[in-house]
Amino acid sequence: MSDGTPSRAAAARAVAAVLGHGQTLERALEAGERGQTALGGSERAHARALAFGALRYGHRLKHVLQQLLGRPWEQHVPQLQAILLVGLYQLEYSSTPPHAAVNTTVEAARALGQGRAAGLVNACLRRYQRERGDLLARADGTLAGRYSHPEWLVEILIRERGEATEGILAANNEHPPLTLRANARRIAAGALADRLEAAGHALKLVPYAPRAVTLEVPLDVRELAEFRDGLCSVQDASAQLAVPLLDVAPGIQVLDACAAPGGKTCHLLEEVPGLLKLVALDVDAARAERIHENLARLGLEATIRVGDALDPAAFGDERFDRILVDAPCSGTGVIRRHPDIKWLRRPSDLPSLAARQAALIAALFPRLLPGGRLLYATCSILRAEGSGVIERFLSQTPEAVDVTESASLKLAGLPTPPVPGEPGIWLLPGIAGNDGFYYACLERRVR
Repeated sequence: MSDGTPSRAAAARAVAAVLGHGQTLERALEAGERGQTALGGSERAHARALAFGALRYGHRLKHVLQQLLGRPWEQHVPQLQAILLVGLYQLEYSSTPPHAAVNTTVEAARALGQGRAAGLVNACLRRYQRERGDLLARADGTLAGRYSHPEWLVEILIRERGEATEGILAANNEHPPLTLRANARRIAAGALADRLEAAGHALKLVPYAPRAVTLEVPLDVRELAEFRDGLCSVQDASAQLAVPLLDVAPGIQVLDACAAPGGKTCHLLEEVPGLLKLVALDVDAARAERIHENLARLGLEATIRVGDALDPAAFGDERFDRILVDAPCSGTGVIRRHPDIKWLRRPSDLPSLAARQAALIAALFPRLLPGGRLLYATCSILRAEGSGVIERFLSQTPEAVDVTESASLKLAGLPTPPVPGEPGIWLLPGIAGNDGFYYACLERRVR
């Protein structure tokens, strides 16, 4: 039987890949799981929990470690940073007995080639046990420390969200629920809920997303027969608003311009079987393969293309009645699902992301037929990637009209109505248990 060292080492290895190489946590964990076949299923799950927790609360723990280390945080190698974060996370947030957390973390340091630092790791963790109260009090002296976020992001949120900032930061640290979308072609949300409740799952329905069923205790969705049989998909309630806002009807042509992994493509097809055409485009061939997989599981069909939405050759002379632009963004609305965003994103990323988002809208809006609608969506909660992009586009495009407010009237019970004087709508984290999203509905004037 393992003493727990391998799972600690696997977690620290994945965290180090995020800190030192800019990998996403999921990719780092998957790479580690392929290379660590000796880890059993429970050990893999433990490693994932430790890695996610270390990154979720890592900025707070980094403030603690800066008090414990003789040299600045940045001068230590990523492997050592990761080992220390995993060790402190166990002491502060997990149910691991303290002596086991310390001993196995020290052994994990040796397993990762940081044997010379084993004494330092041991000393830091044991001093934390002795001085915990004072160390945390100093770390919690700022919002960034208290809620474990990068300072640059907290500063932007204070400027843009004011009193709502603390609620957003707290929501970002919550463990995300598993929300399913009932496949409208095969089952109603109520019937899906009945089946899941009969199997012992506690759940709730979402008033503003009629296909959504949220499980109170997340699980690996592959364990659900309803998922394997194509009765449902995984999709947060906020993301499920794209289809009603797009207002799709039978007999029209639709473009999903940044489609992978295909959640919104599949939702469109489930809701409106009689579409004349649906083109799902993505620039990444590997991610586009995920669209094929999801369509096959759900028994749906669409035209899938690999290409850049900014490349005119991707469409030729095609025009569409509806265009969905679920644009690449900072992901600051989904930090609770991807805590590595706290470490991977920089304020310097925002201008290039906003430029790409603006370029996508500018390139795709002319492909709308007169009277058609373009829905712009991001899972960012920063104005630079939301209303800022749309305001500039509207000021430069006389034939574009913001119809978000009227479109949102179809969403009964929407927790965040449009902001007066600001285009689009925001769904901020923590308002109704949802991910953070921004939507803007733009229509092309009929001349």
